[in-house]
Order: sequence, then structure tokens, then C-alpha cells
Amino acid sequence: MKVIMRPGKQITWCVLVLALGMSADAVLADVVVVVSSNSPVVELNKNQLADIFLGKVRRFPDGREVVPIDQEEGMAARDEFYAKFIGKSATQIKAHWSKIIFASRGRPPKAALSGDEVKNLLAENPNAIGYIERSEVDSRVKVLLPK
Repeated sequence: MKVIMRPGKQITWCVLVLALGMSADAVLADVVVVVSSNSPVVELNKNQLADIFLGKVRRFPDGREVVPIDQEEGMAARDEFYAKFIGKSATQIKAHWSKIIFASRGRPPKAALSGDEVKNLLAENPNAIGYIERSEVDSRVKVLLPK
């Protein structure tokens, strides 16, 4: 069965679909990677960041221990962080850590309940690294990525 729409309705549907697409993007948070404002770390590239959050390395490039701070599963900031910086979906991250845990090769980063908790944990430990929404950045943290 073929559905024929009048030209005016086609335009209405196109506008509606575009608006829904834009709304979905607007829901995404602008996530940034942060460390404590007291941290000596001033830069990190995406590959180094991925290695830290995937448990492949346990030290910053300068040799200091690194403590990654994640956010809880299902949080929009978490999903955007892994998609934007690590290139993996929430499902892929869960599968990754399941394999690591099963093989007794490590455990996932500690998960914070909010961006504010991430900032508190970073303030307590200059070796910690995490991510928050850009709108949550304050004097307690400095942004590493994206600059």
C-alpha cells in the first residue's frame, strides 16, 4: 500500500523529524575531562585517556598513579563520555569490564553518583581524573579535554 501525502504535510513531517533530531542532540551533555585544580597534569590525549578508563594503564604519562572516576551506568554524561572520548557504547563498556573482571585482570573505575561527587573526589585526590558536564566546571577542577 502506497501512502501519498500532500506537499504541505510532507514539509510538516520533515520539520517534525528535524526538530526531534535536534532535540535529541540538545539532551546530550557537553562533557569535559577534568582533574583537580591542584593536579600537576596539564594535558592528556584521547588514546592515553582511553587506556586509563579501559584499565590498560594505571599511571599518568609522568609515572604518577592515576585514579579514574567514572559516573554511574545510565547517566547521560557517562554515555556521552564513552562515545565521545573512548569510542564505545555503554553496552561495549559493560562487556569490556565483564571480560576483565572474569579474567581477574582488574576492576572498573569507582563510579560517582553525580558531577558534584566527581568534583569532590578529584579535590580529595590530585591523582584522580574524571568527567563532568561543562556547565559543572568550577574552581575545584581544570579541564583537560576538550580544550
